[in-house]
Amino acid sequence: MSGLPKCPLCGSEFTYEDGDNYVCPECAHEWAKDAPVASSEQQRVYKDAFGNVLVDGDSVTVIKDLKVKGSSSVVKVGTKVKNIRLVDGDHDIDCKIDGIGAMQLKTEFVKKA
Repeated sequence: MSGLPKCPLCGSEFTYEDGDNYVCPECAHEWAKDAPVASSEQQRVYKDAFGNVLVDGDSVTVIKDLKVKGSSSVVKVGTKVKNIRLVDGDHDIDCKIDGIGAMQLKTEFVKKA
C-alpha cells in the first residue's frame, strides 16, 4: 500500500504525514519522522528482588511470608519453588508450591536460587 510506518501505539496502517510528523487517525498519536522505530518484538526482562534476571524454568526462593488469598495458608520464607514460568500481568510468576498447589507470585518477593 504505502511506505508509511504503522502507528507504534495501536498498530494502525492508516498513518499519514503532517509536516515533520506522522499522525495516526485512529488513536491521534503523533511522532517525529526521524524518531527511532520501537520494536514490538521487545521482550520484557523479569528480575528478582535483588536484580538477578529470571527466565522460564528457574528455581527461586521466597524471601517474605506470603498469605494465600482465600485461604488460611501461608507461604513461608525460604520456600523453594522449582521450574517457574514467567507471564505478563500483575503477578509475574506461575508455579506450583508443594503443599499449596498452583500459585502466582510477584518477582519482588523471590530471589533466584
